Amino acid sequence: MRMANLVANCGFCLSPAIKTHCSSQSHGHNNIIRFQNSKSSASSLNLRSCSKRSNKLFVTRASAAVQGQTNVTQTPLTGSQQASGQSSLRPKKVMVIGGDGYCGWATALHLSNKGYEVAIVDNLVRRLFDHQLGLDSLTPIASIQNRIRRWKALTGKTIQLFIGDICDFEFLSEAFKSFEPDSAVHFGEQRSAPYSMIDRSRAVYTQHNNVIGTLNVLFAMKEYSEECHLVKLGTMGEYGTPNIDIEEGFLTITHNGRTDTLPYPKQASSFYHLSKVHDSHNIAFTCKAWGIRATDLNQGVVYGVRTDETAMHEELSNRLDYDGVFGTALNRFCVQAAVGHPLTVYGKGGQTRGYLDIRDTVQCVELAIANPAKPGEFRVFNQFTEQFSVNELARLVTAAGAKLGLEVQTKSVPNPRVEAEEHYYNAKHSKLSELGLVPHLLSDSLLDSLLNFAVQYKDRVDTAQIMPSVSWKKMGAKPKTVSV
Repeated sequence: MRMANLVANCGFCLSPAIKTHCSSQSHGHNNIIRFQNSKSSASSLNLRSCSKRSNKLFVTRASAAVQGQTNVTQTPLTGSQQASGQSSLRPKKVMVIGGDGYCGWATALHLSNKGYEVAIVDNLVRRLFDHQLGLDSLTPIASIQNRIRRWKALTGKTIQLFIGDICDFEFLSEAFKSFEPDSAVHFGEQRSAPYSMIDRSRAVYTQHNNVIGTLNVLFAMKEYSEECHLVKLGTMGEYGTPNIDIEEGFLTITHNGRTDTLPYPKQASSFYHLSKVHDSHNIAFTCKAWGIRATDLNQGVVYGVRTDETAMHEELSNRLDYDGVFGTALNRFCVQAAVGHPLTVYGKGGQTRGYLDIRDTVQCVELAIANPAKPGEFRVFNQFTEQFSVNELARLVTAAGAKLGLEVQTKSVPNPRVEAEEHYYNAKHSKLSELGLVPHLLSDSLLDSLLNFAVQYKDRVDTAQIMPSVSWKKMGAKPKTVSV
């Protein structure tokens, strides 16, 4: 039996389960809105083979609200409002694009808990990737509808849900017009470098989905939400590993006697990272041309799984990826240690990057929203709290594992990527601290917690998914499938 190929084409075809859920009118605690779609999306994934495509796109607003119940929350104020003493009777509205994903889900709950009115926009395609590649989260994760219902039951707070593809501008336009966001937090991109390097179709999908999706967000803001502040999740990987200090977005240089401040040079190392570079250029241009206000958060490698909100109930649990395609270094090492697999250090292990706890991801996004960019301003914040090499992470996990009675070994494996394995790395990251970021630095207690969490779910680990299977040099045009 062979898993379905990824097809980088234009049609987004909802699964029967989603169609059934979305086509019902008002049922139980769900508020349903149906939007007409005259044509298929410009770029998307086939969720299943469809001999006849539906010409309707269903959009769910799964707020799980109890009829007649009013939820009163304190209105979060932006930095400019706080300075002027201005207040508003309504909560600030934040649209979290990609709110079903690893960072997006934690952020949506955090912002809702802080009193913002939150809407999630997602096409749920990240869940499809797992099915296609035979992967699974270490933690069992509930459906997005059940997640939102549970949040409402626990807190009384409503999160709206729009199911659809942001590459379909008609869908996105209706979502913007319906919700009218004050801020749009954009996580809604294919976020894995290895995934973008599997084959041609994944590379094309990654760039089309990410670049076109972001362009659509920019056009929707221009047409329907001119005052909306874009908070875009970029990546530190845009910079590469230059032999000079990495500044926060811009570099002042003197050349032939003349001085200017220019965007910091980009040296992306995968088709995914290149898509982020294109995003940054497009956003910077629209800020200049249209007066868009935008903050580009160049995020480092995220670790951890729990936030205050996701720990409230098992149905709110976040995903934790440990495989070679979507798993990040520290999370992967902790899972490997828990199941007795040698830590997989790529090559020499000197690769150094910026890292941050997922609790700091949500804090950084909140700070960016509360202190928005000015109209026409394109800001860049480097979003991480500490720097580590891969070897340093391996040593930390080994020491933490020994305290728990785990015998942790490290194994150098051939590096599947094309990257420097020993290099200079010093990236600046002061702007978020100046706004009030209080970081959760990597500590023995955090490592103990993450290791214990991995041990708790170790029976769910598929050790066949641990070793890297995607080669930068060996990728080709022929589509790859996974046999099960």
